[in-house]
Amino acid sequence: MINIFEVNETNNMVEHENLDVRTITMGISLLDCIDSDLDRLNENIYRKITTKAKDLVKVGNEISKEIGIPIVHKRISVTPIGLIGAAACKKPEDFVTIAKTLDRAAKEVGVNFLGGFSALVSKGMTPAEELLIRSIPQALAETDVVCSSINVGSTKTGLNMDAVKLLGEKILETAELTKEQDGLGCAKLVVFCNAPDDNPFMAGAFHGVTEADAIINVGVSGPGVVKNALSKVRGENFEVLCETIKKTAFKITRVGQLVAQEASKRLGVPFGIIDLSLAPTPAVGDSVADILEEIGLERAGAPGTTAALALLNDQVKKGGVMASSYVGGLSGAFIPVSEDQGMIDAVKEGALCLEKLEAMTCVCSVGLDMIAIPGDTKATTISGIIADESAIGMINQKTTAVRVIPVIGKTVGDVVEFGGLLGYAPIMPVNQFSCDAFVNRGGRIPAPIHSFKN
Repeated sequence: MINIFEVNETNNMVEHENLDVRTITMGISLLDCIDSDLDRLNENIYRKITTKAKDLVKVGNEISKEIGIPIVHKRISVTPIGLIGAAACKKPEDFVTIAKTLDRAAKEVGVNFLGGFSALVSKGMTPAEELLIRSIPQALAETDVVCSSINVGSTKTGLNMDAVKLLGEKILETAELTKEQDGLGCAKLVVFCNAPDDNPFMAGAFHGVTEADAIINVGVSGPGVVKNALSKVRGENFEVLCETIKKTAFKITRVGQLVAQEASKRLGVPFGIIDLSLAPTPAVGDSVADILEEIGLERAGAPGTTAALALLNDQVKKGGVMASSYVGGLSGAFIPVSEDQGMIDAVKEGALCLEKLEAMTCVCSVGLDMIAIPGDTKATTISGIIADESAIGMINQKTTAVRVIPVIGKTVGDVVEFGGLLGYAPIMPVNQFSCDAFVNRGGRIPAPIHSFKN
C-alpha cells in the first residue's frame, strides 16, 4: 500500500531533484518486413512502425500527466537493419533509403529518436553489414532522428579489428558531412562491445532478434535524487553511504516499474525491462559527477574517482533489482561528458582527461560517451580508442561503448554546443602518438581464455 509520505516524497523528487522517466522505448521486430525488393522492403518497414507505434507518444503523455512524473522521451528501437536489408541492399545508397524511411516513420508517430540502423559484426561482416557501415555517414547526415550502433566485439567472439578500422574512418567521414552542426551526426553513432539486445537508451538501442514482436523498455533516471539523498548522510561511513544509494535506487526504479506496467497495458505490448541507469542531463543538479563529489571527491577525476564510481554503480543495481523483476539494458551510471555539467566542469578544470575516463569505464555501465575531440584527429587514432574500450568490455565481460565526436575546424580549448539533452562539451586532447601499424594489421583479436564457458 502506498502511503501519503511516499506520495509526497516522489513529488519532491520530481519538483526539486530532477527525477524523470528518461524514456519509454518501444522495440519493434522488422523480421517480417524482409523482402528482396527494396521498394517493398521500405514500404513494409514504414507500415510496421507506424502501425505498432501509432499510440506510443499519446500514451506516454497521458501517463505522465496522470501520475505527475515527466517522461522526457518516447523512442523506438528496431531489429538491426544490417539483417533486415541484406536481401535488398546491393550498395550503401540502398541502406540510406532505409534510414530515410525510418526517419519518416519516426516523425510520423512523433518519437524523439529511432535506434537500430545497426550491425552486429563482432566476429565478421557480411557484405550487407559492411555496406551498412559504409552508408552510415550519408545516412546520419541526411536524417534527423535515426541513430546507429555497431557491435564490434564480445567476450565470446573477440574483437573484429577490420570493423574497428573501418569505423574509425566512417566516424571521421560522418563528422565531415555534419560539420555545419559541429559533427552532430557522430552524436547519433555508438560503437559497442557486448551490446545488450534490450537497451532503451540512444544512440545504442536496437531490438534484439531474441525479443518478442514488440516490447516496452523503460529507462529511469535520477542523479539529482541520489545526490540529494547522499547530502543528508555527509561524513557517514561507507555502510551508511551504500544503504542510502540502494534505498534511493529502489524508489527511483519503482517509479519506472509503474510507468512500464501502465504503458504495456495501454499499448497492448509486453513489458520488457527496466534499465536502472543514472543518466545525467546538462541541467544543474542532474549530474553523476555531482554524486561522485558528494561521496567525497573535490572533482570528478580526482584520485578515488574509479572506486567511488564502482561503489555507486553496484549499489544502484543492488537497490534497483529489488524493485523490478525484469532488469536489463545497460543499468548503472552513465558518464557522458557533454550531457553532464559536473563532468564538463571537471574537464575544464583539468581534473578529468580521456585516460581517466577510460579507467572509469572499467566500472561504469557504458564507456567513453559524448566526448568531443579535435577535428584533425586521425581515423586510426579513433580506431585505437575504440579498440582500447572494446578490450575492456571483452576482458571484463561487460558492455562498453565509444561515442566520440571529432569536431571539424575546432581544437583543444574550444567548446562545441549540441543543444537539448546532448548539451555542450569542451574539446578534449587526444594522445598524439601513432597506432597506425597496430590498427592496419587487420583481422580479429581472439576471444579471451575465460570465454570458453559452455
